[in-house]
This record gives sequence, C-alpha cells and structure tokens, in this order.
Amino acid sequence: MKESLSLCKTLNKKGYVAYLAGGCVRDMLQGLKPKDYDISTSAHPDEIEKIFPHTKPVGKQFGVILVIGKTGHFEVATFRGEEEYLDGRRPKKIHFVSEKEDALRRDFTINGLFYNPINKKIIDYVKGKNDLKKKIIRFIGSPGKRIQEDHLRILRAVRFKNCLNFKYEAKTKNAIKKYAHLIKTVSSERIKDELDKIMQSKYRAKGIEDLSQLGILKYILPEVEEMKKCEQPPAYHAEGNVFTHTVLSLKKLPEKAKKEIAWAVFFHDLGKPEKRKEILHPVKGMRTVFYGHIEKSAEMSEKICKRLKFSKKEREEVVFLVNEHLKHKDIPKMKICRQRQWAMHPLFPELLQVWKADGQASWLGKKDNIDLSLYNTAKKLYKDELKRPKPPKPLLDGFEVMKILNISSGPKVGEILKKLMDAQLEEKVKDKEKAKKFIKQLK
Repeated sequence: MKESLSLCKTLNKKGYVAYLAGGCVRDMLQGLKPKDYDISTSAHPDEIEKIFPHTKPVGKQFGVILVIGKTGHFEVATFRGEEEYLDGRRPKKIHFVSEKEDALRRDFTINGLFYNPINKKIIDYVKGKNDLKKKIIRFIGSPGKRIQEDHLRILRAVRFKNCLNFKYEAKTKNAIKKYAHLIKTVSSERIKDELDKIMQSKYRAKGIEDLSQLGILKYILPEVEEMKKCEQPPAYHAEGNVFTHTVLSLKKLPEKAKKEIAWAVFFHDLGKPEKRKEILHPVKGMRTVFYGHIEKSAEMSEKICKRLKFSKKEREEVVFLVNEHLKHKDIPKMKICRQRQWAMHPLFPELLQVWKADGQASWLGKKDNIDLSLYNTAKKLYKDELKRPKPPKPLLDGFEVMKILNISSGPKVGEILKKLMDAQLEEKVKDKEKAKKFIKQLK
C-alpha cells in the first residue's frame, strides 16, 4: 500500500488530483487487505508516462497506464466517461471527465469510492459507504443501463453479493433477472474467471443457487440446470433432486477448499439426468438407477471445462475427481497393494474432500441420516500410509532381475518388477534376499 500512496503523492506534487479507487477502497473499509491498488487521476495518459519512468500502455486507449513500481504493478487511470458500448463489454469511445463523473460511470456503489491519501478521507459521490455498511449490492444509476453497457456485470453482481455475503438491492436484482440472457454474449474466459471466484468463496453454494434463481445458470451451464428435473430415490437421497444434492454437497466443503475440488463436486452428478432409469427388481420391485452416470459425468465435465477454457491441468484434475467420486466404495474390496497405491496417489487428499462432501449431502431415508463409513475407511488408509516411508524403495532393479532369472530385457521384466513392488506394498517381501526368492518362484 505504501508505494501506491507514494504514486498518488507524486502525481499531487505535479499538480494533479490522484486517489486510490474502487475495490481497494472497499476492502480497506472492510478491514481486508486489498489484492491490488488502482489509482484514478486527473493526469492524462501521456502525462502519466512522462511522470513515471517505468510504464506500459496496457489500456492507453481507455485512459489506463500500468506503472511498474518496486513492489508491484499499479493501474493508473485518468478520470473518464465512456460511450458507445457496441460489444456489451468495452466502450468504443472515452472522454476525460471530472472525478465525480468518473465515479458515476462505475458499476456498483461499493466500487465507486475514492480515497484521498493527502487528507486521508473517503470521497463518496454514490453513497457507497452507506451500502457497504448495510451490506447491499446496488448498481450506480440505472441498473438496466449499467448491465447493457457491460454484460459481465450480471455475473459480477452475483459474485460480489456472495463473496461478500451481502444482499441485492431490489432494482438491482430485478434488472439482473430481466437481462440475464445477455450473459450469452460474454466470453468463456471472463465467465470462468467470475465463476472461479464464486467457487473459492465460503458462500459458493448460495452463489450457485442465485445463478439458478436469477435465470443465469441456464445460459452458462444448462447441464447443471437440468439436474433440477432429476429426482432421486428417497432411500439414498432424501435431500431431494440432483441439483439440491449438488448444492448441499458444495455447502459441506471446507471454506478454503481449492477451486478444482469445488468444481468437481459441482459436476460430480452431471450425468444422472441422462442415465436415470426405472427398472424392475425381482425382489425390491421398481427401482430408480443411474447406471453409467459416473462415466457420463466425467465426459460432460470435460466438455464444459473445454468450453469454459479451463487450463489443461485444471481440466485433468476436475475430470479425474469426477471420474473417481465413488472410488471409495471399491477400496475395501481391493488387495492391500492396490489400496496402498491409491492412498499414495497425489490427488487422494482431494478425493477425500469430494467423498466426504458427497456423503454428507446424501440423506439415507431421512434428514441428516448419513453414512460416512466408506469415507472413514479411506481416510484411515490415507493416515496409515502417511506414517510409512514413501515411496517404498524397489529391492531389485531391472538389470538384477534379468541377471537372476537369466532373461532378456522386455515387457516381462516390467511385469516382474510390478509384482515384486506389489509384494513389497503388502509387506510380504521386506529384504533383498526374499526379493530374489520371490521372483524365482514366479511362473
């Protein structure tokens, strides 16, 4: 923060007005540490470039210059008005204006505040302090006009409301509902960025409910909206339909769960609507089943991740977690070596969070009647594995195997080494001499 204040003071000394602006002021008033510090000034872009030695014209056509400081980069923007929003995202033209006019063209009142570092006072032309105190999300001026200028503001409203645990002002909420369809014009990257922030919030589940209730979800994730129509058997899911179960699962995640885990929980039952069937059981009568929903959910997750431009690493992790979201049911049936191999998987801790959230959101016959025995078994397996040396050092290498068995290199050597490692994991073979005897006995 010190350097941002220093930049403001430098501009002041040159005869220009300069304030901290927007989100950093909002965060400061809430006692939060801002992630970045933006500066608004009466200095024009060319003048900003002359004053500071290290700059980049990242958005010079919009009046924004990036100043490269000693502790970070700072966006320094000239007070501006905007006009002719042709693409629902950025203005075609800007013109330089007074500080008050600059505040009035911003999105929400809580983001329209300035901080004067000289007299250490908040400058509020939009009653943002009052809305911040009352925890209200309110568009500045006409809500419809603000949304039509920048369609991303539909999602930003939901994000701010839920990440801050605020509530919507009535006209703001109504405008979001009315113009929800405009979110279709926003790029996948920007939609994903806003959704990531919701997924990393403590109130991620409420954020998803808002997206659905406000009519936004059906445009950005219609596959999720479909889950509302998919009822589940009360004996295993008394909490309700697949969407209700999914939202409840998100509520059960730890507050600081990483976003890939939250996305996986969000997507883990995507395939259920398509795979839902009623079958006649010879003893139990008609039953609702979802055979193949795991594979379908993973397939749909991958398509959505590609559509929203997830990174390759993010996509692979989310799809893996979705694909294995019921793997803990198989663990008790596995050989010890296979159990230990799973417990050593680098994403096993993430799987534990997915399994627990899914289990806690599955009510067996009545509210809050849950069974976490399979999760607890998996958790114990993981804790036991943490106490062991990792990974077990192979007792023999490929050259030793070939020499002992007098065989040539090839796939057979790899198969033998794998069987030997399995025996080590099951603690049937604990030293080199026993390892030699073990491979000699293999057929």
